[in-house]
Amino acid sequence: MAHTGVKSVATLIVVAVVAAVVWRVNPRPKSVTPPLVPGEVIPLAIEVLNASAIDGLARRATHYLRSQGLDVVSYGSAAGEPQDSTVLRVRRGDTTAAIPVRDALGFGRIVLDPDARLLLDVTVVLGRDAAQFGRYP
Repeated sequence: MAHTGVKSVATLIVVAVVAAVVWRVNPRPKSVTPPLVPGEVIPLAIEVLNASAIDGLARRATHYLRSQGLDVVSYGSAAGEPQDSTVLRVRRGDTTAAIPVRDALGFGRIVLDPDARLLLDVTVVLGRDAAQFGRYP
């Protein structure tokens, strides 16, 4: 019986050593999401739509916003009647997401209009007040 006790203790020691080696070689996986660092800029996914009836305005505004370091992932024409004023529709998060876009444009009313299906942060709906981009190359 004494040998059985010694064998059990030896087996436990071997299992413990193997487990320690495996844990040391393969530690717990690190978080996939990087930690937020103060001052770190997380890119926004931005869509630009032309609701002004001015041809090519969304394309020119897209070029301008990209030149300002913003990530415009799509642009095109808005459905419906032409609009007088530009609206920045926040699709994810809070209204602070649209502040860098408004700062770059210099105008636009920010509204919270969540839509998780779009996979966007901000939709810029350009109104006639964005006519200045008609002169942007």
